[in-house]
Amino acid sequence: MHNITYSCNRKITAEQFIDLLKRSTLNERRPVHDRSRIELMLANASILVTAWDGQTLVGVSRALSDFGFACYLSDLAVDQRYQRQGIGKELVRLTNETTGENTGVILLAAPAAVDYYPKIGMEQFPHCFIIKRKKV
Repeated sequence: MHNITYSCNRKITAEQFIDLLKRSTLNERRPVHDRSRIELMLANASILVTAWDGQTLVGVSRALSDFGFACYLSDLAVDQRYQRQGIGKELVRLTNETTGENTGVILLAAPAAVDYYPKIGMEQFPHCFIIKRKKV
């Protein structure tokens, strides 16, 4: 068992984020090849909750929020070696706690993770619409 510590809004580098995305397989749907976009994603996040095993980044919740009504949880990534230990659930809980009790948390699940979110207490909502980005 690992001794995982959590931090809210601790800065991480683009390299750390890219490395974690690769270890979580989320890199398949994120622009890990475009450092400037990754830097923008980190710089403009309202909330960044991280999970650490010592000095190793093992989980991230990156979200955008107005802190009054809505929070979009854009990235939830946990190193595959650390999955099924409650890290993702705790990252979501801390993200929700950070936004405040009047704010709802919304996310678009990766196809492989659709069954995960109801298990941690999130409700599936069928009425979602998107305008897809032109490039990953």
